[in-house]
Amino acid sequence: MEAPNHFFEKPVLKGPCDQPARHWELGPSGQPTQRILPARRRAEFITPIPTPRKRKGQGQGEQGTLALRQDDGLSTAAQQYDPTSIINDLRGQVDAWRTSPNPNDWLARPETARLLQHWRHHKFNEVKPIFCQMESVETVIQRTDIASERGNGMRHFGERVVSRD
Repeated sequence: MEAPNHFFEKPVLKGPCDQPARHWELGPSGQPTQRILPARRRAEFITPIPTPRKRKGQGQGEQGTLALRQDDGLSTAAQQYDPTSIINDLRGQVDAWRTSPNPNDWLARPETARLLQHWRHHKFNEVKPIFCQMESVETVIQRTDIASERGNGMRHFGERVVSRD
């Protein structure tokens, strides 16, 4: 498959049923650099904002950060809930589990293993599962069924915060 020449010609680099394997690099300001990187993009909150023509009040110091979800008690100005590191950690664990070729290593119940093998290896004629649907179901299976059996289920994902000190 030939790589497109420009981000705006083909902003999406994969089909809906394919696992993400490459992405457009974004520069520090959130704008495409026109380079394609050979990996799935890490989860981040990205808001591309056009560069301003003039900057008023330069030299007044750095803008402070906004504490998200202050009203629900999860974040404060000093300590913020950090969902992106949780998402990236969870993706890594599920990817490692998913890539194990031996169904015996999945530690799944027999009916779950048969279902996973069907989804992962069946040659669908028409409607094929979309990758994000598969990943969602695999994440639920891996976290609730398999990881909880090994004692490393969802428990630690709810305890993460990042100190801003």
